[in-house]
Amino acid sequence: MKVCLWIAALGCAALCVRAAPGSDTLRGKLILHPGSPAVVETEDHRRITLEGDESTSKVLADQRLNGFEVEARGHFTAPDRFLIDPFYTRGLMAVKDGKLKLITYYCDVCDIRSSVPGRCVCCQRETTLELRDPDQR
Repeated sequence: MKVCLWIAALGCAALCVRAAPGSDTLRGKLILHPGSPAVVETEDHRRITLEGDESTSKVLADQRLNGFEVEARGHFTAPDRFLIDPFYTRGLMAVKDGKLKLITYYCDVCDIRSSVPGRCVCCQRETTLELRDPDQR
């Protein structure tokens, strides 16, 4: 009996950790200017500066995403600053035709997909931005 209660308590604790308090979703138009931090302009015209880990920062620096509608999960560090959840959690996604899409980069020569912009790890050609369904393999 004690073991069952212990397992139930651990399960509840795991759910509480997963739904971290203060977790927010931010949606709006991504605005990118070279040499400046990425900004999202919300529907009510507020401009929020985005921050993230190294991989997220590489995606946020990709000028091809300028003007895209995006959705970011994370939390506010100040009223005008938003820290995106770690990259592996898919904290940043594009919105296309009202649906969330993964931001990926693809080399059609080598058939290699990457999660960050840059050159193909094989042929060194620039990868192509490709938005994909999260469930697509």
